[in-house]
Amino acid sequence: MHIEFRHLRSIKAIHDAGGLARAADQLHITQSALSHQIKGLEDQAGVELFVRRSKPLRLSAAGFRLLRLAEQVLPQIEALQSEFSALRDGSSGRLHIAIECHACFEWLFPVLEVFRRTWPDVDVDIRPGLAFDALPALMKEDVDLVVSSDPEDLPGIEFIELFDYAPVFVAASTHPLAQKPFVEAADFRDQTLITYPVERTRLDVFSQLLIPAKVEPASVRQAELTAVILLLVASNRGVSVLPDWVVREVKYSSDYVTRPLTRDGLTRRLYAAVRSGDRDKPYMQKLIELARIEARKLQAA
Repeated sequence: MHIEFRHLRSIKAIHDAGGLARAADQLHITQSALSHQIKGLEDQAGVELFVRRSKPLRLSAAGFRLLRLAEQVLPQIEALQSEFSALRDGSSGRLHIAIECHACFEWLFPVLEVFRRTWPDVDVDIRPGLAFDALPALMKEDVDLVVSSDPEDLPGIEFIELFDYAPVFVAASTHPLAQKPFVEAADFRDQTLITYPVERTRLDVFSQLLIPAKVEPASVRQAELTAVILLLVASNRGVSVLPDWVVREVKYSSDYVTRPLTRDGLTRRLYAAVRSGDRDKPYMQKLIELARIEARKLQAA
C-alpha cells in the first residue's frame, strides 16, 4: 500500500469538513479529483475508508485508523517544513565554534550572551577540545566557525577580519624589567614565563618573538585562567605575555606594569574562519558584527 502525504491531508480534510465538496475547496482541488484520489486509496487498501450512506460523510473504522496516522504525521511534517523555512531564511541553524585563541573565551562569552537573546533558534556551542584541529574540523563541517589568528589558504574557507590587538608584556610593578620602556626576546632568557596550557606555536610570545629569535625562557609555567596568571605575576612568580584587551584593567593597577614587545610593538589580528557558503547567513553576519562591537568595547576600556 502506497500512502502519500496528500492522502493523509485529504482524509483529514474530509473528516474535518464533513463532506467532499467543502474538503475539495480547502485542498484547492476539484471534488472529482478528490473522489478519484480516495477511490484509488481504497482500491490499494482493499477496504472502504468512508461510510458513504451517511450524511455527513463519516469515516469507517479503517478510515479512522488512517485519520489517527494523519494526526500524528502531518504536524511533524509541518514542523519540519517550518524548520527548513527558518534554515533557508537564516533565522535558525547551527553555530558550533572552535577557538584557537585561548584568551578569547573571555572576549567571546559576552558576545554569545547578547547573540542568544536575539537568535534563540540558533544552536550555539563552543568546542575547545577541537582547538588544535579546528580548521580541518571546519572543512569537515564538524564546526561552523573558528576563531584564529593564523589565516591559511584553504579551499572553501574564508577568513573574516575581526579586530587587531597587541600582545603585551606583563610583570609585577616591582620586577626589574618593569623599568624598561619595552621588552625584547633576550629579556626572557632568565625569566619564568607563565602561559596558557596550549602549544607554543599558538602563543604569540613564542610564535612572534621567542622562536624567531631562538630564545628559550629559563622556565615555563602554565595556568588555565587569566586571573591565575595575573595572580602569579603579581606575586613575582614569573612574567607573562597577554593580549592588550585581556589586561585592560591591569593598566590601572599599581601591582602590575605592561610593556610593548620590541621597540615598535607587535600587532596581531583575529579572524573568524567560516565556510564560504555560510558567510552570508544572517545569524553568522550578526555574530561577527557583535564580536567586533565587543572588541571595540574592550579596547576602549
